[in-house]
Amino acid sequence: MSAAVIVFPGSNCDRDCKVAVERSTGARVEMVWHGETELPSGLDLIILPGGFSYGDYLRCGAMAVQSPIMQAVKKAADDGVAVLGICNGFQILCEAGMLPGALLRNAGLKYVCKPISLQVANPNTRFTAGYQDQSEVIMTQGNGDGNFFADAETLARIEGEGQVVFRYVDNPNGSVNAIAGIQNARGNVLGMMPHPDRAFEAELGSADGATLFRSIMDAA
Repeated sequence: MSAAVIVFPGSNCDRDCKVAVERSTGARVEMVWHGETELPSGLDLIILPGGFSYGDYLRCGAMAVQSPIMQAVKKAADDGVAVLGICNGFQILCEAGMLPGALLRNAGLKYVCKPISLQVANPNTRFTAGYQDQSEVIMTQGNGDGNFFADAETLARIEGEGQVVFRYVDNPNGSVNAIAGIQNARGNVLGMMPHPDRAFEAELGSADGATLFRSIMDAA
């Protein structure tokens, strides 16, 4: 099993993701600088980590989308490789058009950083299969622009097609329909605001994030 974490200027959860995947799955994880134009061969998972790519100038993720490596990420996703965007990575996926909707400023206009309870809205995905009968999980929230929004037509489509993967039990940022994570129609690209990379061992307060990483690798 092998994975890659894309590192942008301003990423600050890249090493967290590397350690989380390695400890959760035993996979080999490579760090790929955003200026590269090619990804390592044979990847099972690509992660766009949390942080503040390019300082969140313009809009969160808007500049990172222009990084050379993103063309390779899009191609890998088109080829069926699993892509996971966490927090800022979720914002990047939406800016890249790889996921529908957008992430707006939190409704309370404050940065939210705390453990968060999530409902597994769709347990039948390559990202959530390992949860089985576990309908609620705990991860960590850490964002100021995590308010998911989509127009009514888009929202109806993603709800109707099972693209909503996680919902907040107690919505911390005003996301429409309490949406915390969505996947693409094909089911190989997931964007989520909460951090599984901060919840992969019991010592961190929850090990529920490890199940997500294992689910991805088991499906590879």
